[in-house]
Parts: sequence; C-alpha cells; structure tokens
Amino acid sequence: MTRASSKEKKVINLALQGGGAHGAYTWGVLDRLLDDEEIEIAAISGASAGALNAAAFKAGMVEGGRQGARDNLDWLWGRMYGLGDVRLSHWLGVLEPAEVAQAIEYSMPFSLADIWSRLFSPYSYGPLYVNPLEVIAQALDFDHVCSEALPELFICATRVHSGKIRVFSGKEISTDAILASACLPNVFQAVEIEDAETGQVEAYWDGGYTGNPALFPLFDMNLPPDIVIVNINPLERREVPITPQQIQNRINEISFNSSLLRELRTVKFVQRLQDEGAVSEQRMKRAFIHMIANDELMNALSVATKVVPTPYILEKLKEAGRQSTDEFLAKHKKDLGKRNTVNLEDMFK
Repeated sequence: MTRASSKEKKVINLALQGGGAHGAYTWGVLDRLLDDEEIEIAAISGASAGALNAAAFKAGMVEGGRQGARDNLDWLWGRMYGLGDVRLSHWLGVLEPAEVAQAIEYSMPFSLADIWSRLFSPYSYGPLYVNPLEVIAQALDFDHVCSEALPELFICATRVHSGKIRVFSGKEISTDAILASACLPNVFQAVEIEDAETGQVEAYWDGGYTGNPALFPLFDMNLPPDIVIVNINPLERREVPITPQQIQNRINEISFNSSLLRELRTVKFVQRLQDEGAVSEQRMKRAFIHMIANDELMNALSVATKVVPTPYILEKLKEAGRQSTDEFLAKHKKDLGKRNTVNLEDMFK
C-alpha cells in the first residue's frame, strides 16, 4: 500500500460509546480505520468500553504506529476473551448471534448471577471484592496513553455525588480513570480518585450515564470538524422488552443514549443558526456528524452478550465493525470535511 500524500488525508475525531463486551464492535471499526492510511485520528472521546478501546489504541499508536495500535487492540480483546468461558465457543459457534444471546440469557449460571446482582451490591463481597478489569487497565502503558502525541484522549466518567460528568484528559488519565469510566454501579464498587488540585477524593461511576461519550471536548477549534460516532447501543428496538433482563437492558440503552442525543440536538441547533447567519463559524465551530453502527446486529444481541464476553460473539462483533466501517468509507469518505452524513432532523422526529 502506498502512503497517502498529506493532501489526501482525512483527519477526524472519534466518539466511542460504551456497552460492555459489545465494545468489540468498536475494535472492528478501529481495525478497519487503521487499514486506510488516508484516515488520521486527531482526538478520541470514549466512555466505558469506548475508554478502554481509546486507551489501547492511543498507547499502541504512540509506541508502534498503525501496527502497534492494531496489536494493542488485539491484546486488549484477547484479554477480554479470558473473562469468559472459552469452552462455550465450541458449541455456540454453530448458532446465530441471536440464538447465542438467548442461550446465555436463559442459562442457569447467568440467571443465578443476575438474581445475585439484584439482591446484593458490589460492597457485599467485602475483602473478597475484585474488579476483573483492573488487571487489564493496569497493563496499559500510561506513558503512551498520556503522551502529548495524537490522538488526544478524553475519558468520561460520572461523579456519584453530583451526577455531573467528569472528562479526564492528558496526565489525568490513569488506571483509576479508565476503571471509573467503566464502573457499572450494580457490578463494580465506585472508583475513588483524588483531585490533584484540591486533594479531595471523589467517587465515580460509568461515564455512559452522563456522556456516552461526551462530544463537547471534540468541539475545540483546534480539532477537525468531523466527529465519527461509533454507536453500539441501538437507538431503536423493534420489539417491546418483556423479561426483567430485557427491560433493564433497554432502560440502560435509553439512559446511555440520552446524553448523546442531547448533544446532537445542540449540534443541530448551532448548525441551523450558522445556516441562518445568526452565528459565524469563526465564533462557533461547525461540526460534521457521522455515525458507524449496526442496529440490526445489536438488536439481535442482549444484556447477556454485554456481560459474558464469549470469543464467538466478540469475533462476530469485530467482523461486523470492520464491515460497517468498510461500507461507511465506501459511501461517505468523500463527505468527510464537507457535510453531515447523519440526518439529524430525521433522528429527532
């Protein structure tokens, strides 16, 4: 592959949603973007699984360029494999993703774990409590993650006491910041982080509640106008959820999408003011919004496949992410830097 000239470069920002093991879809998206040397990433905003993907991508890119980023993402999701039961893949591989999701959801171990999570809090374990993500987060090279080299990173978490968003960037990003961004309160104990300026300790939960992910850091005038959102929480579901697990999952999806939708409404409002000449683009940046998603696949999956990272489903998600990105680039690469490829008006009807 010949290296693209600087004139051909398409420089974009990425906004990576959280969604547990479904973040493997974003793995596929990033893997495909790395294939295209005309695409460069200026900044990434991530929450939860999106934060882990962003940190692994940045650390790998700083250390070894595109191949380093690809290798680091492969390492990250290889470690995720270890959180599930690899033996399941021998028989789950003959099923469709929707059938796998249903098989896990109605299995005895998953049902017992679900009941347990509703009866006991993460604090019930006492000294036996372990966050399985900690080993993975600690293994990231934070000298590279916090490097001043591109892409810039913005990691979102939710302040427990105030319910407000906290965005970690630069040297603020740490193992605890990544764990805070991925801290589902019914699964993990709140992550406490000391504020370097005030010395006060604050507790944090998953960033998806207040910014999944936050777009506003990407509105900086020094960053390119294009924001590509990798959406892994379906905006719409065709069927009404009926089981307790389905209902809770849809509540979480709506909650995790609400902050994103609010920011997109603001983007549309600003664009309308700019089109009417009420606000100049020198005063307020014009952002171009794009989205890579596969709602059909995500509708076929469930909360079970979010919390049980089976190798079969992770590989299916990665493959789907690559395919979605391939289709996006074929259809919309020429639009980068010029216009939205998401119809924001239709989105809010």
